[in-house]
Amino acid sequence: MKSYTLKKISGAPNWGEIPTLNIDIVHRPADVRAWAQLCWDETGIYVNLKAEEQDIRCEENGPLAMICLDSCLECFIRPTEALSYFNFEFNPAGKLYLGYGVDMPGLVRLAVQDEQATFHPQPYRTDNGWGLTFQIPFTFIQHFLPEFKAYEGLNFYGNCYKCGDHTNHPHYLSWNTLKPGVLDFHCPAYFGRMILGGEEI
Repeated sequence: MKSYTLKKISGAPNWGEIPTLNIDIVHRPADVRAWAQLCWDETGIYVNLKAEEQDIRCEENGPLAMICLDSCLECFIRPTEALSYFNFEFNPAGKLYLGYGVDMPGLVRLAVQDEQATFHPQPYRTDNGWGLTFQIPFTFIQHFLPEFKAYEGLNFYGNCYKCGDHTNHPHYLSWNTLKPGVLDFHCPAYFGRMILGGEEI
């Protein structure tokens, strides 16, 4: 199991000072690379996902769109020892597929009334790809898991992914390993360890 420590920040994230998490386990190869950065403060977790990808697909935009069909960056968070997790999946337009459950068959898709105000997704393009920043408020987690409390040294679990089912070059990458023999991102028992660090920057 890989581990990653989230820096504690004061003010807006300075992504140049945040350690990089490599989404580099390749399950179906293509000319695509991806990374993530995560940090936190007393209000929530901040995430920066980015990819090098030339043939970008961005067509899914309906209210129940399957974002994984597009060029897609994903961050799954399992806040407690229980297997319940949230999956955040974004395309290059900032469209979100959000779910909550313990596995794909039992996943409940969540519709948030104002995604922009809640998660603040900010997509961006680069010379050789794209990325997106967003936030996960602790109050959002506590709505589903009232016992959850964020503190320095907290261990929780997560995984980050890059995929693109209907792109010109379908691909699947992850930060932490998947369940052996199964190409399934929705296996919370195989998430990596994440730690809320105490070093404020």
